[in-house]
Amino acid sequence: MSSGSSPYSYPIVATLNRKLLDTTTARGKHVAARLKREIVIWLATTNPDGRPLVVPVWFLFEGDTFLIYSVPGQKVRNLERSNLVSLHLNSTPDGGDVVRVEGTAQVMKRQPPAYKVPGYVKKYASQIKGNGWTPESFSADYRIPIRIRATKFHGGD
Repeated sequence: MSSGSSPYSYPIVATLNRKLLDTTTARGKHVAARLKREIVIWLATTNPDGRPLVVPVWFLFEGDTFLIYSVPGQKVRNLERSNLVSLHLNSTPDGGDVVRVEGTAQVMKRQPPAYKVPGYVKKYASQIKGNGWTPESFSADYRIPIRIRATKFHGGD
């Protein structure tokens, strides 16, 4: 790490390497804020041949869970076969401020569509509009809800 790295890089990482996010610590508060404001998180699943499939997804962070909506495809098939996932936020340009989350995913059968989830619609309103969707048309395309329950938060390791 360079000497000008984020105050939330490797030296403070030990406060985050816990089972669940501790928002009573400076690092935990920082990570929770990032998870609320970041637009994209990287979702890693495992293909049938064992290779990772890592894709950027939109998400809504709610306590210790992440709500993602997906088009039908390989990531959904991967999750139906194995529910173990990893989520990653982008790091700083010099590799600091790493956030990685381990979790278990469930393809939801009874989750409302995205347009009926106010927090999701509010967070992604400009992206939905900018891509030519309405909340309803986005929900028709990204119709598969996925709920990921965090089992462990990591930083920098």
